[in-house]
Amino acid sequence: MSQGNVRLGFAGLGIMGTGMALNLHSAGFDLTVWNRSPAKATPFASLGVPVAPSVEQLAESVDVLFICLSDTPDVEVVGRAVLGVMRAGSILVDHSTISPSATRELAAEADEHGVTWIDAPVSGGNEGAENGTLAIMVGGPEDAVEAISPYLDVMGSSTVRMGPVGTGQTTKLVNQILCVVNQLASSEALLLAEQAGLDLHKVIEAVGGGAAGSWMLANRGPQMADGYWGPGFTIDLQQKDLRLVMEEAGRLEVPLQGTELVQSLYSSLQAEGLGGDGNHALVKAVARLVPQSKLR
Repeated sequence: MSQGNVRLGFAGLGIMGTGMALNLHSAGFDLTVWNRSPAKATPFASLGVPVAPSVEQLAESVDVLFICLSDTPDVEVVGRAVLGVMRAGSILVDHSTISPSATRELAAEADEHGVTWIDAPVSGGNEGAENGTLAIMVGGPEDAVEAISPYLDVMGSSTVRMGPVGTGQTTKLVNQILCVVNQLASSEALLLAEQAGLDLHKVIEAVGGGAAGSWMLANRGPQMADGYWGPGFTIDLQQKDLRLVMEEAGRLEVPLQGTELVQSLYSSLQAEGLGGDGNHALVKAVARLVPQSKLR
């Protein structure tokens, strides 16, 4: 697949998809976009990026279609809509986080249409999407993954092919366990530091370079310290991912006690109407039993 004449499409211009698609455009690739809510495509139109009137019209006109949607049902609806019109030999790359089993089913349907389905969920928050520094976990045929590597390289700083289709999604679920349990640890640590009278920014600086350092602490810790709850990734989306984690854990009969606790804490925040906050607002649930805490 010669990169010079490959037509790319991107469907799903949300918190993550917008930055990813903008990086493809900035790299000079031939890109057309679509979003269910047309207003989100307006910034692309102002840059001269063509906006397709429907996802089907987008899919039938491109060689590689990237999608980044919210949940398994969304991907199933859009995926099945586009598979019927995509040309044989084309590639669909799913950057959403969805069920591994549904991914394998969709890939089998894609194969019947002569289309290659690649699962390539991402991690790194909206910052990573904007800066092109996402971690991309990929499942799919080696030759197809190699063919799309130039595009993945402008969206992420780390791309690892995990194996056949579906393994990217399973790896993303592993990633989400690490994210939320690290977020719980960061929340409890900063609560203790706050109540001990320590400067939270200095605490993050002091421990971040040692064994206690983590992406969550370095990137979300300062936001917690400043009381900034804007989403790099919302609680509602995190809960969707944790539902997928627990479904897969149940299928594999793996107990995930820490993850289950975080899921419960996030549920309590959703009940308070905080589902649109960033997932680092987990600290609010941890701090609620300390009335004098400013992290509540």
